[in-house]
Amino acid sequence: MAAIAGIACFQVVLAAAWRLLTMIERDAIFSSAAFRWVDTIIGSTIAATLLALAVTCHLMLADIPSPDDGMELISALAAATATTGIGACLVMLIVIMRSLLRKANTMKSELAEVV
Repeated sequence: MAAIAGIACFQVVLAAAWRLLTMIERDAIFSSAAFRWVDTIIGSTIAATLLALAVTCHLMLADIPSPDDGMELISALAAATATTGIGACLVMLIVIMRSLLRKANTMKSELAEVV
């Protein structure tokens, strides 16, 4: 179930990125509509990160790893932990890029008023 939800989050991110690329092609990326798609990417990435965190907590608490466990459980725990960290970094990066998009949008509006 968690894998299906993770794949769904990834597909939402791909669809939103596709819309943003289409907006770039039409030279409409500096509009307010772009923020809706960026917010969709942020929300989906947060959902996937929380899902990875839930899997990590489940692996740590429900199946407490011990040295006698096979490498499968320890590897799954390491992968879930790494995915959680990478997801958190990705969310922070996208939030920074969103603020840069907002700043560029403001600058373009100011430049349009001057010209």
